[in-house]
Amino acid sequence: MISAHLNGSKISSNEKEAFMLYDKSSFGEKENGKIVYSGIEAVYLLEQGKMSVFMGKKELDFEMLLKKVRKGDKRAEIKLAVFRDLRKKGYVLKTALKFGADFRAYDKGIKPGQDHALWLVQAFKENSQLSWPDFAAKARIAHSTNKKLMIGVVDEESDVSYYLVSWSRP
Repeated sequence: MISAHLNGSKISSNEKEAFMLYDKSSFGEKENGKIVYSGIEAVYLLEQGKMSVFMGKKELDFEMLLKKVRKGDKRAEIKLAVFRDLRKKGYVLKTALKFGADFRAYDKGIKPGQDHALWLVQAFKENSQLSWPDFAAKARIAHSTNKKLMIGVVDEESDVSYYLVSWSRP
């Protein structure tokens, strides 16, 4: 099990197991001799029993870590539902802030750096609304970066339905 530390908003580990999991499954990013995790990655790994997260000497349980992550990201639970579902299906997900989306998703068996992500993934609650200009902007960014936009809609039971958006010319 990986032992990670929450310092401010960063969750990181310099343990051998963290580097092994990074090499095997692409969790986290290498940064200054450590593996740094997104909040959603860390919550997922803790939930899966692969990571313990400490703040100082205090070990955080799932709810405590989720609460900390939620402070910086009000949509953490919705993102976690999509992240969990796609990871369990074998896809690698990385943050996609610079693309204006929640995640970049890589095809099964592809690690970041080996090839480009196929999709930009945006998570929504089933009752949330997205304006047409926001929808068009997300689709346009996906198209301009040679990706497709995948919308993950999370229902009340945290089940996820996906819609794939791509540009076409009539």
